Amino acid sequence: MINLLNDYNTTAHPRIIEALKEAEGQRYIGYGLDPATTEAADAVRKLTGRENADVHFMIGGTFTNLTAISAFLRPHEAVIAPASAHINVHETGAIELTGHKILTGDFGAFSPRETLRGKVNGKIRAEEVSAIVRAHTDEHMVRPKMVLISQTSEMGTVYTRAELTALREVCDEFGLYLYADGARLGAAISSGVCDMTITEFAAYPDAFYVGGTKNGLLFGEALVINNPALMADFRFYTKQRGGLLAKGFLLGLQFRAILEGGLYFELAKRANEMAGLLTDGLKKAGVCFLTETESNQVFLYADAETLKRLEENILFERWGGEEEKGTPIRFVTSWQTTPEEVLAVLGLF
Repeated sequence: MINLLNDYNTTAHPRIIEALKEAEGQRYIGYGLDPATTEAADAVRKLTGRENADVHFMIGGTFTNLTAISAFLRPHEAVIAPASAHINVHETGAIELTGHKILTGDFGAFSPRETLRGKVNGKIRAEEVSAIVRAHTDEHMVRPKMVLISQTSEMGTVYTRAELTALREVCDEFGLYLYADGARLGAAISSGVCDMTITEFAAYPDAFYVGGTKNGLLFGEALVINNPALMADFRFYTKQRGGLLAKGFLLGLQFRAILEGGLYFELAKRANEMAGLLTDGLKKAGVCFLTETESNQVFLYADAETLKRLEENILFERWGGEEEKGTPIRFVTSWQTTPEEVLAVLGLF
């Protein structure tokens, strides 16, 4: 079976495994206070150009989101996000469990109506943020305080400089934090439609994370906090929620290795290239798409006969129920996807 279910279906890149092997037998201070983790944090600051940022290494994306959001918001404050956002769909109510409401509209929703209107892009727009804030008028409602975006979005699309500028401006207008889920940040920055470097991107959010789990690591994300007002006591929040890893050096060793010599973006670029190759072939086969492919996620429709053939040979995810154009499905390529696998997939259409 060819695995296009996700981009974290293997252990780790060989260089990561080698870095861990080289550390075998060494003794480290616990909880991320070791030199390897300090060096990794410095590497993240250098990568993102945020020399005064706090950097915290976390075990996974859901945990990073729930810890950051609960730490940054007061009990009566809420987070604005697209309906398709990971925190709203795929985190089992983790954010709500912390006591914070997620405010959404239909702007990121997946539905046939939105498909026909060409709005299936997983993004949130500045004018929608403004409308939600203005609709929450007094103490009988939660107070919007944060805007969450995902870069890339859950539909694999990439926020542009103009879109981020508009979001930053509306956040500043209403006193909101801008937080970016960066699980696939490498794929976003490596995308052919991205008009920013990672340093330029990093200047927009109050906090964001550099995703590692979906880009070559065994596990791990690097949370970067830009806003000094959000830095206080963050390790306390992390420990209280069970995420201050005793063997924190395992995160430091991995990030130090993947940020050496440009490997991080090399892997992301490879995943995007395989998605591009797949998309080009599918277009030639006359396949209908949900949205344009901008990174390493490919969303398409499959008729019943093709769907059956695909399920016999490929691991992938259905992205909704049957529609007029067919059943929407998602393919995800990774740094380990090969051209031969792509060609084999195309042969099934």
